[in-house]
Amino acid sequence: MENRDFIQDLSRRLAAALPDSARTLRDDAERNLRGVLDTAFERMELVTREEFDAQAEVLARTRAKLEELERRVAELEGTGSDEADPAR
Repeated sequence: MENRDFIQDLSRRLAAALPDSARTLRDDAERNLRGVLDTAFERMELVTREEFDAQAEVLARTRAKLEELERRVAELEGTGSDEADPAR
């Protein structure tokens, strides 16, 4: 939804840069620019800030879990190697 608003706003601004004497051209340009911008942004596969922030949060939680699991494995390996080696 935000992308659509952004595209409409951008196409309006670009069309507004045309002189008032070219009103018909200006209206056509706004419609055409909106279509071109829509297509260009779809090809870029952009995400919203909210989607990006949500994925960053998931990544941070995953990293924290991974670090905890690595710590636990290292702890268990340390304990397990002492028990497996009777010379110690």
